[in-house]
Amino acid sequence: MYIQHAPAIRRDFPGLAAGVLAAEGVTPGADVEHRIDAYTAIAKARLAEAGSEAELAEIQAWRRAFARLGLKPTRYRCAAESLLRRFRREGALPRLHPVVDLCNAVSLAFAVPVAAIDTARVDGGLVVRPAAGDEVYEAFSGEVEHPEPGEVTFADEAGRAHARRWTHRQSGW
Repeated sequence: MYIQHAPAIRRDFPGLAAGVLAAEGVTPGADVEHRIDAYTAIAKARLAEAGSEAELAEIQAWRRAFARLGLKPTRYRCAAESLLRRFRREGALPRLHPVVDLCNAVSLAFAVPVAAIDTARVDGGLVVRPAAGDEVYEAFSGEVEHPEPGEVTFADEAGRAHARRWTHRQSGW
């Protein structure tokens, strides 16, 4: 398993900073509540100071990146902005699985997209790259889509797209 950014992405977004963390053996019963509470407290404080997620520098940077890709940044929001908007309106996020919940909490605290990807469902590795248009993306509803040519996606060696519009939406796969 590997994950990398295509040279075109690195060229077009030289300020991109990316990281990867691998975890094994996390069961649905893992206790991450205290960590989630700490990260959501950071998010609450940052939102209170900023007034809204749109004022956070990290969200503004993703909006500029999306605009550079030709996307309307208020129509297609990075996952961190979408989570922050929901958190600001509802005061909490639904619990799904300890890994996903912790990734969402980190995303809230630092206003950066954090993906949780089951590496057992990735063929070979992932390349963050412009789509050819023939990749297969499975929505959480089960509906199959194909990213538009040039759309940034996380593609594996089998041609599955594990994300749409870079950091906008993960797949059900």
